[in-house]
Amino acid sequence: MVNDCTSDTARARLVPLIPSVIGLRGDNARVRLLIALRAATSALPVTSADHQRALAVGILNCARYLTEANGTIPDDVALRIRNSFDAAPATERWARDFIASMGSWSRSKFTDRTAETIIRVSVQGIAEACVPDPDGQLYDLLAGAIDDCTMVLTPAPKARPARATANPTHVAPTHRAKTKDTARV
Repeated sequence: MVNDCTSDTARARLVPLIPSVIGLRGDNARVRLLIALRAATSALPVTSADHQRALAVGILNCARYLTEANGTIPDDVALRIRNSFDAAPATERWARDFIASMGSWSRSKFTDRTAETIIRVSVQGIAEACVPDPDGQLYDLLAGAIDDCTMVLTPAPKARPARATANPTHVAPTHRAKTKDTARV
């Protein structure tokens, strides 16, 4: 969608991002949540009022599903949400009131279609926004979404256990006789 909504002159700027998505696949449900959240929080401050309410509800919905079992949300995600709502505070109030009026909120599910709708409204909203550089904002959205996917889908290398130093300062003498097995060690 970013490619489709980017101007012809700015499209070439997207090319260097292509290698970063090759092989980036997986079925982790957090991916769609993080991409939808990044799109909505990027678009909320710049998109038209028509889209802001839907995106604000989308942000709260994403946040609800990204909240960890202990009731917290990762700090970077919470900051992104806060910054977005600070840029459009009336939409946050409206979305919270709307959600409170919906008695079935707890039974709703976050589906692929939900994510696709949030992303579509966000990308189109940024592309149509009356801002100085919508192409730059679309680029930043795509680059950030790629980073989010990489974080979730590419496991961090595990730390190796500490090894004994190559030149220990003291080695206890061994008093066993060499056998066939100990000679191989």
